[in-house]
Amino acid sequence: MLHRMALRVLPSLSLAVTEDTVRKRKRVVMFIPGLVAFGAYRLAKQALPLSEPLVLLLLSALLAVATSLAAYRAGRGDSWRTVLKEDQAMLPWLAGWIGALYGMQLSLLVLALLWLVGYSYLDHPDGPAMMAIIISCTAVSRDAFEIGHVRRLAALGRPIATFPDGRALRDLLRTQAKRVAPWVLAGFVVGLSVSIPAWMAERAQTWVMLAGVTIAGGALALASYFAGLHPEEKWLLSLRRTAPSELLKYWWWPGMAFASTYYLVLVGFLLFVWRHSAVPFAPAVAASAGVTALMALYGYYLGHRRHVEDRDRPQLSSGMLRCPFVMGILGKAPVSSTSLQSDMAFSKRD
Repeated sequence: MLHRMALRVLPSLSLAVTEDTVRKRKRVVMFIPGLVAFGAYRLAKQALPLSEPLVLLLLSALLAVATSLAAYRAGRGDSWRTVLKEDQAMLPWLAGWIGALYGMQLSLLVLALLWLVGYSYLDHPDGPAMMAIIISCTAVSRDAFEIGHVRRLAALGRPIATFPDGRALRDLLRTQAKRVAPWVLAGFVVGLSVSIPAWMAERAQTWVMLAGVTIAGGALALASYFAGLHPEEKWLLSLRRTAPSELLKYWWWPGMAFASTYYLVLVGFLLFVWRHSAVPFAPAVAASAGVTALMALYGYYLGHRRHVEDRDRPQLSSGMLRCPFVMGILGKAPVSSTSLQSDMAFSKRD
């Protein structure tokens, strides 16, 4: 789900996919796959045992693959011939990662959320199965459309500092492993410590573990973000200079939101693929440590990429960007707004 975080945190991507015209087209693109997924569910229900988790996940993956390719082409705004010619190397990643894998993750997320509120897929398969298929296809179509739109802008010459395909993350791990490693290790340690109150909670163990992972993962993502954003200084100094309202926004999105999302996906895997009647404590601890470590890594990566964008592009001050008159002008010039608004997220006190 790193692509989703990048599309919302990095200014060059976020501003590109939140323009008014893009949002209007995206609503249509999301609505159609939802209807198609509902129809596919009704047909598959007659022929396939959707009460079997693996069958449901495979169906979600297949529908998500088709959805991702169709939505990407819609965002790309070109014919299939052009897409196949120019993006041939990207399509397998799109179909496999944004389509199949992401679709299955979202389906497990839906099933886990419903299980938490007492609506178990194993006891009542029809409703959860339908929601898992529809929601996963809708979310995949949104993200694939946005990626296609970003690719279209890059082909037209608009500067995109970070394409959301994970390549920049691999470069970071290759070139700055020594800086990243302490944060990942801290994530493992913090994730393990979350298990202590969860172990004492007994009956509310899953809820306590989820709350702990959410808070710890969000806090680590925030801290590591500032470490990557300003590598030349201590992250605490950068954090103190940032307005509390901006800290809260980032702590929840994407840090806390994606920490809980990853953990629930793993809970869904344990319950519905591994077929445990409850979440086992030892795998839950391992999942907690893995998720918090991953969030620390992703936070550093996003801060690093933001640092690259700020370094390579001229910026207006955060005070100017908060001026309604300036924002009105920038809103009428979407291409130039990418470079000028790159200081919007995490605006600091003047």
